[in-house]
Amino acid sequence: MKKQCMGLINLDKKGNPNISILNYSRPLSSTPIAGRYRIIDFVLSNMVNSGITNVGIYAREKYRSLTDHLGSGKDWDLSRKQGGLYIFSPENTKQNNGYGFRTGDIYSILANIDYIEKSTEEYILIAPGYMLCSMDYRDAIEYHKKSKNDITVIYKRVQDADEEFLGCMTLNIDSNNKVLNIGGNIGAFPSANISMETYIMKRTDFIKCIYKIASLGTHSYFEDYIKANLSNIKVGAFEFKDYLKCINSIQSYANASREMLEKEVSRELFYSERKIFTKDKSQAPTIYMKNANVKNSFIATGCKIDGTVENCTIFRKVEIGKGAVIKNCVIMQNCKIDPGVVLENVIFDKNIHISEGKELKGDNDYPMVIEKNQKL
Repeated sequence: MKKQCMGLINLDKKGNPNISILNYSRPLSSTPIAGRYRIIDFVLSNMVNSGITNVGIYAREKYRSLTDHLGSGKDWDLSRKQGGLYIFSPENTKQNNGYGFRTGDIYSILANIDYIEKSTEEYILIAPGYMLCSMDYRDAIEYHKKSKNDITVIYKRVQDADEEFLGCMTLNIDSNNKVLNIGGNIGAFPSANISMETYIMKRTDFIKCIYKIASLGTHSYFEDYIKANLSNIKVGAFEFKDYLKCINSIQSYANASREMLEKEVSRELFYSERKIFTKDKSQAPTIYMKNANVKNSFIATGCKIDGTVENCTIFRKVEIGKGAVIKNCVIMQNCKIDPGVVLENVIFDKNIHISEGKELKGDNDYPMVIEKNQKL
């Protein structure tokens, strides 16, 4: 698959999904998850594991933390002389480009269309930054080639659409895997074909589409163009059958953090032959003190624990004092929890210090979120 397909990670999505105050100073794609990763690590690793080594990332806003995390792409083996990793800043979307000052992913892509034009791969795979899974795209690309589709969209059949994947696109598919129409999931029914918003098509056809849409001015987003032209273009569907999570709300983020503690989910995401890569931050091992009692939790390196931790995700360099009780929480890096603190269903952003004896409890479905750099 090497040099046969290029990748495009599109962060300029319609509706600009975000997860509460956790995205105040960072894009959704660079939100920390699972103790040491960022959300974007999953789709980027999927591309690399599928032999895609020419990847462009189209940012939208607040992308400094993203560039800091990804750097040159060396941790994903994307620091290369040919191909590699390219991050395009949102400032370029403000350029006129002869089409007026417009917003949307069409014009974001158009502002840097020369990157795609100069690439040599036959196919392009466009994916969002907030669909979390471990997937080898090669089967989907082979399916696309054999099907003669103009566009192939990857989807998952789910039975919990009334509770999960709210706001995601849904597909109506016939017996030949042709997409008949595209709608939105409002949670009315449990069974649905959830679009992973991942599209495969010929690179030259994608370029033509972008120029055509921009010149007509009919759509600002590529997904809207597909919806409106289902009768004119052949859009097929490829089914993904493994674990999938859409991180588009604080509830879905909390649910994903809990589900990753399950053995089957953790094994599929982190212990399969498809490794999830991330930025290397070597730390000293975590120190478990005399009173430490840890159950069913992710604990990153560099921590110091002297309390009870249960069903939690603890990021790097977190200190948990003697007698503290932490349950069903996500505690990001550099947080300090003093002795006797009780936390339940709470999400701490980084650099938070909570003083001795205090208690914070959120709801299981609606966890309490504390923004970074706070002293409580």
